[in-house]
Order: sequence, then structure tokens, then C-alpha cells
Amino acid sequence: MPRKKTASLVRDIPADRLYNSVPVQRLINRVMLNGKKQLAERLVYGGMQKAAKKLKVDNPLDVFEQAMKNVQPHLETRSRRVGGANYQIPFEVRGQRQNHLTTMWFVSACRSRKGMSMEDRIAAELVDAYSGQGSAVKKREDVHKMAEANRAFAHFARN
Repeated sequence: MPRKKTASLVRDIPADRLYNSVPVQRLINRVMLNGKKQLAERLVYGGMQKAAKKLKVDNPLDVFEQAMKNVQPHLETRSRRVGGANYQIPFEVRGQRQNHLTTMWFVSACRSRKGMSMEDRIAAELVDAYSGQGSAVKKREDVHKMAEANRAFAHFARN
């Protein structure tokens, strides 16, 4: 028997204070630990300012949006059991999941950098992602390579 569809679990997140942007607020919420939102805001805003200054761009929001666009996945693989064997089947990533994976990969890439403050980590990862490098972009490329390698199993997705 198929699972029952649940109501939409997507919360409406209000835009952030400084840039009036929902994706920036999502990043702030993901960076936040133990409910310390003001600290997370200070870290994210400071990192965005530093990244814009380093790249000599006037608007930090432009740097943020381009960096997130470079991290955003378009394909991913999901496991599916077919006839006693597990296959990695490539699927297109859309909407909320795309945004979620982007912020998760970005924050985990920031946290994996060592030897500097979180503000500097965010700035460095923004600069790297803006120029198409860095851990978050590498993660996206790895996921895309995995999906491309398993393209032969795409016909299993249509069942």
C-alpha cells in the first residue's frame, strides 16, 4: 500500500533584516547554533562583507547569490532496489531540496575549514564558491559525476 501523502512541510521563512533576502536568512538559520541568532547574523553578514571586499564587488548580496548558484546541484542519485540489486539512479533536483542541499553543503564546507574564525571561514568559502572552487563546489561536482556515471540506470526511474 502506498504511503499517505502528508501536508506540505515547507515553512515560510521571513527575509533577513539587512538584505531582505530569504536565502540569506536560510543560511543564518543553518549557521546558528544553540538558538544564538544574533551571533549567526553577525557571522554571516561579516563574512559576506569580507568576501565582497576581497572580490572588489560593491554588493555583498551579488557575491552570495553567485556563490550559491555555483554550489546548487542539478542532479543527484538515489538508491533503488530492482530485482535483488541496488542501483544508484540519477534524478533531477528541484525546488526546496536544491536550496536545502546548497545551504547544507555550504555550511559543512565552512565548518570543515580549520584555523580561522567562522566569519573568515564563511568569507573564504564565499570567495571560493564565487570563483567556482572550494569544498562546496567540489561536493556538487562529485554528486554530478556520480549521477553521470550512473546514467545507464536512468530508465529504472520511470517505473
